[in-house]
Amino acid sequence: MQILVVGTGGVGGYFGGRLAASGNDVTFIARGAHKEAMEKNGLKVKSIKEDFIIHPVNVTDKIGEIQSPDLVIVAVKAWQVKEIAQQLALVIHENTMVLPLQNGVLASNELKTFLPSQNVLSGLCRIISKIEAPGEINHFAVEPTIVFGECDSSESQRVINLQKVFEKAGIKSVVSKDIQADLWRKFLAICVSGLLAVTRSTYGEVREQPETRQMMRNLFEEIAQLANALKINLEPDLVDKTMAFIDTFPYESTSSLTRDVWEGKPSELEYQNGTVVRLAEKVGIDVPVNRFVYYSLLLMEKRARQKVRG
Repeated sequence: MQILVVGTGGVGGYFGGRLAASGNDVTFIARGAHKEAMEKNGLKVKSIKEDFIIHPVNVTDKIGEIQSPDLVIVAVKAWQVKEIAQQLALVIHENTMVLPLQNGVLASNELKTFLPSQNVLSGLCRIISKIEAPGEINHFAVEPTIVFGECDSSESQRVINLQKVFEKAGIKSVVSKDIQADLWRKFLAICVSGLLAVTRSTYGEVREQPETRQMMRNLFEEIAQLANALKINLEPDLVDKTMAFIDTFPYESTSSLTRDVWEGKPSELEYQNGTVVRLAEKVGIDVPVNRFVYYSLLLMEKRARQKVRG
């Protein structure tokens, strides 16, 4: 299978690396020192499952160099999806599957703004990983999993076939029976990232301190209430399950949004707590903890984006 991985960070580097190691024709989109290191030394993946190296590796910084891929894995930050979609429109064919693995609940619809609906799948991943150094990915927590399916959760042969590709690559995957519910389950959990950023704390610190643990629970409960108002089918005990899930994370671990905020980089704030605030306003629900987190980080986000624009 000819696969294009757009974004070779912790997500794209790990899953794309697994797919390349199993014999697929994988091309990675990367830039700068990361691309140069991959060209020179290959893609090195350090993982709690097993370490591996892809060398030589197909890498470029130009999407337009790749024509007619069978599968595109979109692994850029959520705020980059619209720009990437416009570039993908020039290279996909009628049977190309485009699978977004972004945090949040908006990626598939944003892709459909620029791509034919029939090309777009919906998906999410579970993994805690990052770029350790140029050309090196570190997967350090959580069983790597891709949950995906058709946007309407219907059964299709192409989804079944794609799951077989993932299985051959040693990637745990689940074909979703309700992809919207699955997206919102993860969305609820990741929105604590903003709380970590505001408090300058790790997962372990936030869950250990009684006051911030209560803030975390309240944040989750607000999102569960919002999902219910939007007719998303979430289980009644999801908040308890999510709290228990967070309790399994390594004490010193953080999220990509948290690290981006701390490092003064543009983050996915608008696609996490910002999305909660805007959707809640539309349906008339009060989300005070999410609003506090969002408003508290807005100026830092604004400065980070101004710095990038130069």
